[in-house]
Formats: sequence, C-alpha cells, structure tokens
Amino acid sequence: MGDLRAVVSVRRGMLSAMAGTRKKTSDDPLAPVTVAVGQEELLIERAVRAVIDAARAADADTDVRDLAPGELQPGTLAELTSPSLFAERKVVVVRAAQDLAAETVKDVKAYLTAPVEEITLVLVHPGGAKGKGLLDAARKAGAREVECPKMTKPADRLAFVRGEFRALGRSATSEACQALVDAIGSDLRELASACRQLTADVEGTVDEAVVGRYYTGRAEASSFTVADRAVEGRAAEALETLRWAVATGVAPVLITSALAQGVRAIGKLAGAPRGARPGDLARELGMPPWKIDRVRQQTRGWTPDGVAAALRAVAAADAAVKGGGMDPEYALEKAVVTIASAARSR
Repeated sequence: MGDLRAVVSVRRGMLSAMAGTRKKTSDDPLAPVTVAVGQEELLIERAVRAVIDAARAADADTDVRDLAPGELQPGTLAELTSPSLFAERKVVVVRAAQDLAAETVKDVKAYLTAPVEEITLVLVHPGGAKGKGLLDAARKAGAREVECPKMTKPADRLAFVRGEFRALGRSATSEACQALVDAIGSDLRELASACRQLTADVEGTVDEAVVGRYYTGRAEASSFTVADRAVEGRAAEALETLRWAVATGVAPVLITSALAQGVRAIGKLAGAPRGARPGDLARELGMPPWKIDRVRQQTRGWTPDGVAAALRAVAAADAAVKGGGMDPEYALEKAVVTIASAARSR
C-alpha cells in the first residue's frame, strides 16, 4: 500500500510540473483551463462542446463532469482532478461560476496555479461584477478565454450569420445575410438553424431571393413556435400560428423539421432515467442544458404510444410537403392536430 501511495505521489508531482510548463494558447480547446465569458447561451454551449469534442477526439473515453455551482463543494474539485495511475483524461465544466461559494472559489483559485495534465477545467461566467475575482484569477493564470457576449446589435448578428455560412462551407450574399437577420431577429439559435436549413435545401450561393422565399414576412411566427405549441397540446394556438406562418412565407419543410425535433426531444427525455441531473441528461441526450427543463415540462401528458403516433404524423407530413402530397398545408395541419392530441394521450 505504501508503494502505491509513493507511485501516486510521484505521478502527481510529474503531472503538476508538466501542467505548469504546458504552453497556454488562445486557440487550443485542450488548454488546461478555459473560461467561457458572456451570457449568450448558444455561444456558451458551443464553447463547452468544442472542449468536450476535442478531448474525446484525443481520448474517446474522456470523462466529462458538468456541474452546477451547488454541486461543487469545498474539496470536490480536488477529488475530481486528482490524477490517476492511468492518466485518465477528464473535462470538468463548472456552470455559473460566479455563484460558487467562497470556500469553493478558494479551491478553484488554488487549482488555477497548478492545473493537472490530462484534465481540462471549463469555467462558465457571465462576465459581470459578481464573482469577478475568480474570473480575474483565471485570466491572470493564462486561461484560454472564449467570449460569448449577448448580440444586441444588428451588426453583430449579421456578422454571426456570415460566420455560420462560412462554417457550413457555403457562400451567401451580403443581402441574403441581412434579409435573414431582418426576418428572424435576435434569436441566435433560430438564425443558426435557418443557416443550416438553407444550406441543406439550396444549391449554390444563398441569395436574397432564396431568403425571401423562405422567410419574408415571418415576423414572430416561427417553425419552432408551431412545434412548441403542438407538443404542449395547445392545438388551437398551434394551428393559428401555423396558418399565419405559412401565409407569410415560412417554408413547410422548416415546419416539419421543427415538429420532428420537438417530438424527438419529448421521446428522448421521456425515456431518460428519472431523477437524473440536467447536466447528465444534456450530455446523454445531446441537448443543451437550458432545453432540458423546457422539454421536461412539455413531456407531461405524453405516452410512448403518443410519441410513436406523433412521429408517424410528422413523417407523413414531411413526405407530403416534399412532393408526396397534393396539399402541403393540409398535411401540416393534420400533423399538428395529431401531435397536439398525442400530447394529451395520458
């Protein structure tokens, strides 16, 4: 037993020394410490996901721990980051780091001075005055910083859309990007979804005419709003929003896509273990943590048979709007009614 302790002690010293000399780069997602600073949820989730994906690319067996402030008690970080004999790679994500207890902040600050090799710590912080001492300590220690600010200016959202198309390997005219921002507004998730949908549906350069065909006049009605009302069992509201969306130019394929996502999310969460933490569910189900609570509320009233019936209805509507039916609008309405009924099947 004494020999084992000696080996662990020596290895801990070696790993700490290696971590202390490891090059800290601003663009390396496997940097010992990353801080995601800001309040834009989509950008935060992407920053966290980039670290996790990089770690799992290096080691498919990477252990990911996604923790809320209350789950990180004094001593917990030391336990999670204790090096093992097998140099297990691990990612420790700490959400809302500004809300950590004072004693836990001390633990984190101490860790920042000597991070452990093969372990990546991700701190999520809104960037305000609360908890600024921890953020300053991370910066002083040379942490990699990813900015995730709320995009309140139209110019910022326009730049975001341009970046989305570039990341998807597609070109879009400046007029098309502006038209998309004008039609959809400030929701980055919907802007990102629209870029993906246009890239999937349209060949060649995305221009203003294409955006106009899909989105002009869209205003507040969106495919996701239709889906939310349907899976919540609110048939009348879902139908009203659907008819307005179709009348103002929202592409039917976007609506069936949103309906499919909404029903699949219900099915995934309904089959998840009861009592599981949102962070664990987010990793297991491939959803961002913010979505878990919303979908959990929407699952009330659903049964497995209801989910199956709703998925069949979405599949039939999708086939109809893609040329397999004579009346795409009727197919959408039928799907919405079926989904709303399934939501009340319990």
